[in-house]
Amino acid sequence: MISTMALVMLAAVACTPTVKVEAPPEPITINLNIKLDAEVRLKIEEQAKDDITNNPGIF
Repeated sequence: MISTMALVMLAAVACTPTVKVEAPPEPITINLNIKLDAEVRLKIEEQAKDDITNNPGIF
């Protein structure tokens, strides 16, 4: 009886799936330069429009 239970437990443990969590070989890179660049350009354009409106003789 004991050997039968030992065999059943051994079979149950042997069939347990293995899950591995590994980091990717290369680091994950998130490039936000496009969004930041567009935001900076928009602010500069708005400031330029305000400057031209406030000082029409500049150009």
